[in-house]
Order: sequence, then structure tokens, then C-alpha cells
Amino acid sequence: MATLTQNLTIDAAGWLADVNRIDSPNFAERPAGITPSLLVIHNISLPPGQFGGPYITEFFCNRLDCDAHPFFKEIEGMTVSAHLLIDRDGEITQFVSFADCAWHAGVSVFEGRERCNEYSIGVELEGVDDLPYTSFQYAALTRVTQQIMLRYPDITRERIVGHSDIAPGRKTDPGPAFGWQRYLSGL
Repeated sequence: MATLTQNLTIDAAGWLADVNRIDSPNFAERPAGITPSLLVIHNISLPPGQFGGPYITEFFCNRLDCDAHPFFKEIEGMTVSAHLLIDRDGEITQFVSFADCAWHAGVSVFEGRERCNEYSIGVELEGVDDLPYTSFQYAALTRVTQQIMLRYPDITRERIVGHSDIAPGRKTDPGPAFGWQRYLSGL
């Protein structure tokens, strides 16, 4: 669980201090001269609606046993990742350096600019659209967002969006259960 004393500073290579680090192979280098200027909030649960277990990490690292659950056949062969995952207990895992592009946004556009992966940071919350997120998740997300905003000043409150905002009609996360006011008021 993330704590108020946990060191969440970001080093020069784009890694958070004092969080779980599991390197995903699903990333690309950011284009030259591009630094993060957008923060995208997502949700994920594997299998859908179930929490805990190793499946999200296995999915982000291309190690998911697609015979373990019928739903996994639908995502077999996908290569996706996010920079961060915040589980229901507020535990933070980093899969991709902020200096690189995680593969979280897919076909996306923000303010007329396409390919959001190239200039964004993606944070996955373990959850579903219609179930409230936990206080632990809000606390961890707020603290990590504060550090991201310090390190990457082009990310302002106005440049924090949901996946649904950059991929409307295709994505719905983080969904109506996400408390935007609660989250943004803590920044």
C-alpha cells in the first residue's frame, strides 16, 4: 500500500522511487524532443470485474496464460502497457519509464493532436467503470500526479484526462464511478 511517507520522486531516467518496478516489453522510445504533456487515467481488471491476482501484470508483460479464463482469449496477442498501475490497496507498480511511450492510449487524439502515446503518461487504476475506486487509490493517484506535474510541468490540471476523452466512442474508462472532483481537488 502506498503511504504518505513513500518516496515518489522521479529520477532522471523517468522511474519513480520506492514503487514496485516490473519492466514491460511493450513500449517505444519517445520521439526526439518530446516530453510528457498529457496524463491519461484508465481502468483495468482481469478478468473483467475481478480484482487482485497476477493477471494485469502478466498481460502487460506478455505472459498471460490465455487458457486461465475464457475472457483472456479475447485479448490474446494484444501488446499493451501503462506507465503505472495502482491496485485497489493503493500499491503502485511502474511498468514503463516516463521517458518512454507506454502502449496505453491506442487510436487517440487530444486537442487535435493524434497518437497520444507519444506525449502522454498512462495510469491504470484497478477497477471498472461503475464501481467506486478506493480511498487508497485516490491517495496514491493524487500523490503520484503531484510528482508527475512537478517533473513534467506541461502536465497541468487541464491536461489530465480520461481514456474516454481521447478515444470517445471507443473507450469509456475511467467511467462514471471515477470522482474527478475528488481527485483534482487534491492537486
